[in-house]
Amino acid sequence: MNDQHLLYRVEDGIGTITINREQQRNAITPEAIDLFHAYLDQVQKDDLVRALLITGAGDKAFCTGAQLAGGMATEGKDVFGYYASLLNRLASFPKPTVARIKGFCLAGGMGFMLACDIVIAADDAKFGTPEVNVGLWPMMIGALIFRNVLQKKAMEMILLGERMTAQEALAMGLITRVVPMGNLDEEVNNVLKTLVSKSPIGMRIGKQAFYGAANMPLKEALNYLSEKLKEIVSTEDAREGITAFIEKRPPVFTGR
Repeated sequence: MNDQHLLYRVEDGIGTITINREQQRNAITPEAIDLFHAYLDQVQKDDLVRALLITGAGDKAFCTGAQLAGGMATEGKDVFGYYASLLNRLASFPKPTVARIKGFCLAGGMGFMLACDIVIAADDAKFGTPEVNVGLWPMMIGALIFRNVLQKKAMEMILLGERMTAQEALAMGLITRVVPMGNLDEEVNNVLKTLVSKSPIGMRIGKQAFYGAANMPLKEALNYLSEKLKEIVSTEDAREGITAFIEKRPPVFTGR
């Protein structure tokens, strides 16, 4: 439905969630957060979907955060807590996630972007945390910011509330790739095709292992990861991958 705040489609093993409020620069509403959770349910349950793309409608914005003019005030519902749970879910999602950034990526939109595994931006994209300019603070997304960039650079960005270029965001470690605007879709599609060709179960176990070990002491992390490696090695995909390597042919992964 064109009136939905988020759209979802599946094609060639790729699920795409599109923030669909182009006229509002893809500002987020409680309805959008509800749909986001629902679509993640679909992606997670669908074995045919091997990678997830998150993007925004139109050319002006990926997402500019919450709709400030009454958009996030929902009586009887903890919208901020629900948004926080969405970021947590997206950051630890079992399938690989890619954010496609064109135009503005601000405030809560930065949260969606930082929660993704890979972020590809057009060279004219703009980033920032402008909350301080209206007397607010980037609370939940701060947890993701400080997991991606150095503290002093993060505090400078948050306190000044200024917009940054794509190259500045790349230098900070906020995003992974910057490409000319005309090449954005080609680059995103190439990355997604590569992800779809990998072992779904290998990536799921691997992502789970890395997130699980992130805050462990070294010895505990190494022991935990060695157990996770045993888990991957025991899969059919691992056996297929090794056999294909020996036979000098592309592997055919089934997700088992």
